Amino acid sequence: MRKLIFMALLIALAAPVAAMADGSAPTAASTANQTCKLALKNLGTTTFAQTYATNDAKANAFGKCVSSTLRSARAAVTNAATTCKKEQADPNFAAGHGGKTFDQLYGGNSSQGKGSSANAFGKCVSKAVSNSVNDQVKAVVSAAQSCKAARKSDAAGFATKYGTGHTAFAKCVAATKSTP
Repeated sequence: MRKLIFMALLIALAAPVAAMADGSAPTAASTANQTCKLALKNLGTTTFAQTYATNDAKANAFGKCVSSTLRSARAAVTNAATTCKKEQADPNFAAGHGGKTFDQLYGGNSSQGKGSSANAFGKCVSKAVSNSVNDQVKAVVSAAQSCKAARKSDAAGFATKYGTGHTAFAKCVAATKSTP
């Protein structure tokens, strides 16, 4: 049953992530999903579950990851859109980008018959959000590595500081990670 639910979740999440690939601007939900997929890939199943799960069985890790990253995903999309609007409106954009206009730099998908500018803004936002996602995942992976080392080198100190319950590792990661 768990495998069936997991497969349904993966199928539901595939569409928003695929939408980002075509140059359309990402949503906060698709960004949070992308962040968690990348975190799962980089942390591995066990460490990912230790970092995000809140129940004893650690079965709710992906959902908790998505809900905990949604706020930063919203901020990433908003910040990226603001930055791209400024870039798009900058009359001196080409001078700082090798002579390429905003549309030339970020567009280029004329296979849809709309020309290169049709998807330039979405691609700009998508690229900026992707960079933000990568930074967030690097921060979580670094924090998890530090917490693993701390737990291994001083188990008693780790337990004193973060507890011994099923959320102790997650508390350590949250306290250790730097926000990009």
